[in-house]
Amino acid sequence: MTGKLRRIGTFEGRDVLETTLASDTGVRIAVINYGASIRDWRVPVDGRMRPVVLGFDRFEHYPTHDAYFGAVVGRVANRIGGARFTLNGQEYRLPANEGPNHLHGGPKGTGSVLWEMEDISAQAVRLRLVSPDGEMGYPGRLEISVTYRLTGNSLRMDFSAVTDAPTPVNIVQHNYFNLMGAGDIRGHTLQVAANAYTVLGEGSLPTGEIKPVAGTEFDFRAPRRLSDAAGAPLACDNNLVLDTNRDPDRPVATVMAADGSLTLSLKTDQPGLQVYTAGTMNIAVPGLEGRHYPPFGGLCLEDQNFPDAINHPHFPSPVITPERPYRHWCEIAIG
Repeated sequence: MTGKLRRIGTFEGRDVLETTLASDTGVRIAVINYGASIRDWRVPVDGRMRPVVLGFDRFEHYPTHDAYFGAVVGRVANRIGGARFTLNGQEYRLPANEGPNHLHGGPKGTGSVLWEMEDISAQAVRLRLVSPDGEMGYPGRLEISVTYRLTGNSLRMDFSAVTDAPTPVNIVQHNYFNLMGAGDIRGHTLQVAANAYTVLGEGSLPTGEIKPVAGTEFDFRAPRRLSDAAGAPLACDNNLVLDTNRDPDRPVATVMAADGSLTLSLKTDQPGLQVYTAGTMNIAVPGLEGRHYPPFGGLCLEDQNFPDAINHPHFPSPVITPERPYRHWCEIAIG
């Protein structure tokens, strides 16, 4: 352990480490090497530090009670139907961990293992993970790198991965945001630059159809309270198709706290955004500062490739090769 790294527990015989990024605007973000997770994100509001993501004070709750709080999930985030896919004429079978389907890289995906972690500066940290060929059923050896860099109220996340064989990759940062610091998020207002969504069928899997959001519960083109969305917000666990002609310097999503005290903006280079309102969440153990996380306790905004893209050839391809590595960036500002 060097620099700001500190030991906060053990997992499978190895040290669980944490570092804290701090900016000149008072923002503090705690990152742990379990799942490359953002454990705690604090923003000053009216002289107090408000937690704006869900997490745990005690590490031991993560392996047994976590809902991917703040984790970097993969190799392939979201769902793969039937826990199988075909690539270059060969079928690959994956462990099914959500009914018959494969979710967030499987039971030992990137969000459920220890990464190597190194401090870069007081405002930046880099985490690395090697996933061997065949792990969780995926072909190819995958070397993954994630860098978190805090500047003022903005956190930049850069994801990369290189492989020695063609393989699907979709790496997602899985924060649950609550800009009020407690309670539920139904009073939050959401706006997303998305004119379409991927239609879901059985098992929350895409049917392959892409439809306009107009007239649906997924229409957030104008700012809209989550509690006012049609059928909301239980229906919100879907991938929105981000506008392809968008300005990369403008946020694709904006969230405002119920009382207007904080605003979140999200920029990304990815084609989709999963909006998940956690309507069935009910975490039994205490979270940060002893808080209870009830249904609708957090809002996930997962910038991503489309779910089950490997099984839908007309979706953006998730396949990377030795010649075409994986690159993905996301920037989130809260203030």
